[in-house]
Amino acid sequence: MRQVSIGLENINASEIALGLMRIPDKTIDETVNLLETAVDQGINFFDNADIYGGGDAETRFGDALAASSINRDNILIQTKVGIGQHQYDFSKKHIIDGLNGSLERMGLDHVDFLLLHRPDALMEPDEIAEAFFELQKAGKVREFGVSNFNPMQVELLQQAVAQPLVINQLQLGLMHTGMIDFGFHTNMADNRSINHDGGLYEYSRLNNMTIQAWSPYQYGFFEGVFINNPKFPKLNAVLKKMADKYNSNVNAVAAAWILRLPTSVQVIAGTTNADRLKQICEADQVQLTRSEWYELYLAAGNDLP
Repeated sequence: MRQVSIGLENINASEIALGLMRIPDKTIDETVNLLETAVDQGINFFDNADIYGGGDAETRFGDALAASSINRDNILIQTKVGIGQHQYDFSKKHIIDGLNGSLERMGLDHVDFLLLHRPDALMEPDEIAEAFFELQKAGKVREFGVSNFNPMQVELLQQAVAQPLVINQLQLGLMHTGMIDFGFHTNMADNRSINHDGGLYEYSRLNNMTIQAWSPYQYGFFEGVFINNPKFPKLNAVLKKMADKYNSNVNAVAAAWILRLPTSVQVIAGTTNADRLKQICEADQVQLTRSEWYELYLAAGNDLP
């Protein structure tokens, strides 16, 4: 599997990462099989969060990792903190306590990446900087990033923290293309010309921030998947056509569409189905042409001015 280089350490991460939000519903044996399948397919990156399943996703991952044949030193583990009960909380205490709780649940002494999970309007950048400094000094976190931040929120935080913010986890997929639509419709007056996110795509490229595409197969906000969904016949017809051309499958083509972007990007595959994960991992065998990329973009219901 192809890899992407993340951060100042140039950490080599697989372009497909396994998202672990849904594993609390799985048994230990099922989770072990999922993790080992991921590694067998070339995935070395695992994404979690303290909020997933109220912490159960981290516990299940830690138990399954311990029961598996996987060497911790050969994989990269990421978690996210900052969502409290009915609030966001980027206080120093919450960040440190949250990460320590995550490490305890996963049975780890460190994570490779820690992300702040959705922006906190009450965040104090200097306080966050203290938390990051203490966690990195203690050897508990290698690199830091954010999730669902706009460019000015990144800038506000980055001016205070010493560590570069190397990741922004953002919803992106064929049916969620707002950060791309805005660029196409510059100098227009239609709905797609509205700048909802401050130019996230271009900002990420300029600042070498890796975009982690979450919910790459969803339409709307967790409304459902678009793959083989009768609501989207044109898109699925084009996906099938390209899957046949590349002797692959529609899940791989949809992931390849994201990976075709000329920037540092990962696809967060949130499936708990080992066979579907294998299909997604075929994305590195699908090298979409420029024309094919645009054909899929238009088939998803987008337009060009």
